Amino acid sequence: MNSQDPVKTTLGGREFLEAAFEPSDRIAILVRSRVRSETLQRITTAERIAEPSFQHWLRFKNDQESADVYVGMNPLKPDARTRTKEDILSIRHLYLDLDHDGAASLASIEQSPLVPRPNYVLATSPEKFQVIWRVRDLAQDQAEALLRAMAREFGGDPAATDSTRVLRLPGFGNRKYPETFIVRAQQYSDRVHAPVDFQLQVRHSDSPYPPMRRPPARASSSEPRRMSQSEHDWAFAKRALASGADPEQVVRRIAEFREGDKHDVHDYARRTVRKAQAELRQSTSPQDSENRTPGGR
Repeated sequence: MNSQDPVKTTLGGREFLEAAFEPSDRIAILVRSRVRSETLQRITTAERIAEPSFQHWLRFKNDQESADVYVGMNPLKPDARTRTKEDILSIRHLYLDLDHDGAASLASIEQSPLVPRPNYVLATSPEKFQVIWRVRDLAQDQAEALLRAMAREFGGDPAATDSTRVLRLPGFGNRKYPETFIVRAQQYSDRVHAPVDFQLQVRHSDSPYPPMRRPPARASSSEPRRMSQSEHDWAFAKRALASGADPEQVVRRIAEFREGDKHDVHDYARRTVRKAQAELRQSTSPQDSENRTPGGR
């Protein structure tokens, strides 16, 4: 540990917000209620979210409605009302979601010369971690390329490589499992890292998924009709599935991208992928028929 780094410190929700953000940063809070089957998104300042009244509301949702609580890791523009890539003001954090062999992957990160020491490590459930670095001077596409490279290098979740990603807020219960697990955050450093501090090789193949897009705003009624966001989601699913992507990963990508837009975003994502699979089967069936031998299957 460098002498400038603080001793390992445990952070609650308010302490994490105060350490990771400026008070005036506008960030997204996501509350996914399992009792009410709804997802709420609130966009306000980090200072407001850290206030006792807001924390009390989050605690009520977490305790009484079995709601999971998430926070967007990059601040949003002053006029942002949604959490899209176009709404991101600046890249403030890089992160990894370690869902498999979490302890081994975490040890690999701590021993690697390719990345600096993480600022925060969140224990989100047994053997699962979210690892966070504070950064500066990173463009959005540069940050997402690094996220994909780190996921490849350290076994992180390749679906968690979007600059709009939300992570669990420390101090609140993970209600995904029968037994509630309180999310814990440890701070290991207060440094802000520059791009040069990350020495990973960035490849074009770091992500097997085509980029998701949101349709541009329609300028006037005289213009030809543009694709809706649902049509873009369906087109993305078709491209990803045609390239060999795992359908469950495609479902996750769409659900994360549309978080806060739909009442039951996971059901919407699954129906979109099923529709895309059916379309792909239909479009390939004539060619398949030509290639079959008589009586074959």
